[in-house]
Amino acid sequence: MARRHKPKTPPAKQRFSGAESHKPKTPPATKQRFSAAERSALYARREAANVLRSVLRGDAERRAVASIKSLVFSPSVRNKRATFALVCETLKHLTVIKDVLEIANVLNSKWKRQEPLVYIICYDILFGKDTPSIGDAEKFLMRHKDALLSGLATLLVRKKVESVDQLLGLSKLNGHLKPRYVRVNTLKMDVDSAVQELEKHYTVQRDETVPDLLVLPPGSDLHAHRLVANGRIFLQGKASSMVAAALQPEAGWEVLDACSAPGNKTIHLAALMQGQGKIIACELNEERVKRLEHTIKLSGASNIQVFHGDFLGLNPKDPSFAKVRAILLDPSCSGSGTITDRLDHLLPSHSADNMNYDSMRLHKLAVFQKKALAHALSFPQVERVVYSTCSIHQIENEDVVSSVLALASSLGFKLATPFPQWQRRGLPVFAGSEHLLRMDPVEDKEGFFIALFVKTNKLDNPKPSELPERESRRRRKERTMQLHPFLCPKMFRALSRTLHKRRRKPVLCINSED
Repeated sequence: MARRHKPKTPPAKQRFSGAESHKPKTPPATKQRFSAAERSALYARREAANVLRSVLRGDAERRAVASIKSLVFSPSVRNKRATFALVCETLKHLTVIKDVLEIANVLNSKWKRQEPLVYIICYDILFGKDTPSIGDAEKFLMRHKDALLSGLATLLVRKKVESVDQLLGLSKLNGHLKPRYVRVNTLKMDVDSAVQELEKHYTVQRDETVPDLLVLPPGSDLHAHRLVANGRIFLQGKASSMVAAALQPEAGWEVLDACSAPGNKTIHLAALMQGQGKIIACELNEERVKRLEHTIKLSGASNIQVFHGDFLGLNPKDPSFAKVRAILLDPSCSGSGTITDRLDHLLPSHSADNMNYDSMRLHKLAVFQKKALAHALSFPQVERVVYSTCSIHQIENEDVVSSVLALASSLGFKLATPFPQWQRRGLPVFAGSEHLLRMDPVEDKEGFFIALFVKTNKLDNPKPSELPERESRRRRKERTMQLHPFLCPKMFRALSRTLHKRRRKPVLCINSED
């Protein structure tokens, strides 16, 4: 019997014809598109939050990695202008923002861990011109916008004021207009060429004090200028530019920069030395070392060796430093002379009720500064030492210099006069203070201090008669111990302990008022 074959069922794709074969597919969910302005604002808030986190952490620990400006204008920040504005305005309103958040009580544990970002977004919601619309944190806080605005209204009532300006109670700093200073990197470009290029867009004058420094009108924004981007010019203040010039290193010298980062003074030394010789750039903080290395790379200097370590830990008698002839010491200081430029007045620690803290902080800074200066003077072959601060306080300036004068004299150093034509000199608190240089925050638009020590007695081993009595007596005891350590072991051990203490004492001692 013949077998009947059933026709094969066509595949699914062939079952339908005509309109049915072209049924519209459900479109996938379309991704939300954001404008370039929204994306830019989103990134600026994140970058501002990162800067704010570093600033607040450093301020809380009293160990700031860098100033607000330095952090904002680092290479890693793309939208510098928007980031800078957000950080400054958020800090200005930070006390109010914190109070509003406490009243509104809208933060859960997740967002409390991201407080810097929350502060930035709250500033935009409460006081900014643009309402944030994208980002998870932004959406969360926008859902609580009414609660935040209600919290601000409640705060105004509690404080019995009518406006946010009254609530802030911020003292308006006298807005003196400061010129824009630009230092020409002579390793890459001569001064005449820089003047010719900048004069295409700005009025340019040459500074009367520092030969490679140019003066532009206040408010000149050169952060995006190609000469800045390629390291042919550096945005550096006048006072900062005077420090390396005061040291006057010669081409071929070995020079030690004790506290180098961010590196503007270091690369200025390299330019003054025409790229010859050797510069040892010390920096203890790891993050600041990265900033230092970036500055050096941008400058094109090839004679700088970065040392990641503590300057105070260097042994002056180490053969590695036997040829060091000059030391630039610009140690950590209060920054009181550049408080407006650094924007430190916006930080929580600079509120009106922190006078006691400021006094303790100045005391600790002065102890470190005295140790560092004494250490710099102890390098045997050093002929010139510059000590500088961006402080206006006597305790960090004249008092530090005065504390090492006896030691300096015993080592053959005396105070010299940097920039003799400069009018403002040290406070008259000791004989010789007229050699010191000061800059005034009002007259010179920033406060600064420079002291220059120059070695006049280059004897390696001065005679006892040429030394102060205490130093001469100490050396006689050392020689006695070296010659007769076994004649009286007990006396030898006792003298060893005494000498060890006395060696430390000149470095650690400070004025009786401290």
